[in-house]
Amino acid sequence: MRIGVLGGSFNPPHWGHLFVAEYVRDALQLDRVWLVVAPRPPHKLTDPELAPAEDRLAMVRLATSEAPALEASEIEFHREGPSYTVDTLEAIREAHPGARLYLILGADSLQNLPTWRNPERIAQMATLVAVGRPGWTLSPLPARWGAEVHCLEAPLIGISARDIRARVRQGRSIRFWVPEPVRRYIEERNLYRA
Repeated sequence: MRIGVLGGSFNPPHWGHLFVAEYVRDALQLDRVWLVVAPRPPHKLTDPELAPAEDRLAMVRLATSEAPALEASEIEFHREGPSYTVDTLEAIREAHPGARLYLILGADSLQNLPTWRNPERIAQMATLVAVGRPGWTLSPLPARWGAEVHCLEAPLIGISARDIRARVRQGRSIRFWVPEPVRRYIEERNLYRA
């Protein structure tokens, strides 16, 4: 099985996330793409706008409920330590030893991969998929890693979770920014208002 892994805080999940997941799935003919919710995103732990992890997972489940090849993954909820690291891939490989993994990253995140913990191991465990806007260029990764990298240019949707949260606080509509079940969930639980 060929599984795409798209991780993040999904605070909240929006059409941009779903577009990238489906674009990569179609381009590389993957069997599934998992949206891996990070309960403890290392760079956002002190963010006052970070919704509880259980709410973010519930919203991703709602967002993927009508997309048959996209799936919300709670694998990060079953292990200790920071979210979305080399440990994430090791947990997925342990649970699905025969799967071929494709780690989906924005082009800017791939450029920062050398600063991650144990990036060589990440490059060994998963094919790297860099998604960027048309015209972007990728700086080469260290050759010693032997990384397999797919570079995809996508007409990315300019949607930001930060902008969505700001619109909620301002009482403005987010109807065209998130799937309808996610919009209702945010409103029913009064998320992002404070």
